[in-house]
Amino acid sequence: MKAILFSFLALVTASAQDAATLIQQGDAYDQTYEAEEALKYYLPAEKLQPANADLLVKLARQYVYRMTELSSSAEKIASAKTAQAYAERAIKADPKNSDAYLSVSVCLGKLIQLQGNREKVTASKPIKEYAEKAAKLNPRNDYAWHILARWHQGIAGANSFIIGIARLIYGEIPPASNEEAVKYFQKAISLRPDRLIHHMELGRTYAQMGKKDEARQLINKALAMPNREKDDAETKERGRKTLAGL
Repeated sequence: MKAILFSFLALVTASAQDAATLIQQGDAYDQTYEAEEALKYYLPAEKLQPANADLLVKLARQYVYRMTELSSSAEKIASAKTAQAYAERAIKADPKNSDAYLSVSVCLGKLIQLQGNREKVTASKPIKEYAEKAAKLNPRNDYAWHILARWHQGIAGANSFIIGIARLIYGEIPPASNEEAVKYFQKAISLRPDRLIHHMELGRTYAQMGKKDEARQLINKALAMPNREKDDAETKERGRKTLAGL
């Protein structure tokens, strides 16, 4: 009996070591946003540790990253849904994992960019709820505050048609304002001032509020910052379009 127990423990230990090695190798590609390469290591690691919440979050992130390399909307939607499924599994594996809730919120946000107005409105409430949960579990999760800010920015800037759909679906939508967006973007900046997207979106919120001088200052600051993250180039393009419209 002892021999069987020792053999089992040895097998578990070896599997854990193998998974840790695979995850470490995948992490190197995750840091350089090479999703397809990272998946070559993360997917085998998942087979060894299917309930590893942190690994599931990393897997979700790769399927979000790879969306930019896909050509059709159908492929992008499929990748986003795969990412969402991994993120939801991460929550089940660890209900107190802030990044897992944030990951679901991000996945939903990516999906609605490819869908119609009704889908956008339907997803708006859970995007906010998952981001709020992420921020509550880890108040230092800067991107959770960023997503909350983007929610306020988006709802405050929505046209009457979108708001009408929202009321049809929910009866009433939670209150949103540019002022709340500003507060949450400033919170995100205080936690991670090196992330240009925080500065950019705060600037774009000021533009939405008609505060042109503040908008130009922050957008130009973000444009001058180096690209470090996967979406930084896209974020800068969004900022240039906002500047052009001021």
